[in-house]
Amino acid sequence: MTVHKLILDDVFEEVECTLIGIHCTIEDYRLAYLLNKHLGISLSRKSLDLDFNERKCAFSIFDWEDTKQLETWSLVSNVFKTEVYQSGNQSSLFDTQQSIIKTTYLIPEQKAVNYFLKINNTFNLNKEKQILNNIIKIPLVATAFSIDINQLKSKDNLIFS
Repeated sequence: MTVHKLILDDVFEEVECTLIGIHCTIEDYRLAYLLNKHLGISLSRKSLDLDFNERKCAFSIFDWEDTKQLETWSLVSNVFKTEVYQSGNQSSLFDTQQSIIKTTYLIPEQKAVNYFLKINNTFNLNKEKQILNNIIKIPLVATAFSIDINQLKSKDNLIFS
């Protein structure tokens, strides 16, 4: 019996993309509007959120396809907060419940980031700096910075197209 060996090096190529982390406290729809205004793009909310862990957490996602440059821009939330009720003191006469806010992150190693802007294209350094400067000029954005996607442990969570 002969043994056939398959080499899959070319099948699993790294997807080249630009990833920008944005730290701000504004709502997702407002950030999408401000990015559209300052970057000249047209992000729109997807009908379904990015869903993980058997529907226990969902992250909002906005996207835009630039047909001229053949790029896809995606704005995705990194933070999902849910309220969990936990029963309090069992020896009490009254049944008390405490509400606890549980926070889940899309990329746990980047907890300081509120939103990710993923662009399915690699830019030269000047174009990337120009995009970062335009994002930082938005008054309600605290900071924005470039992230190397290959250094992330949970980069598979960023595959949503």
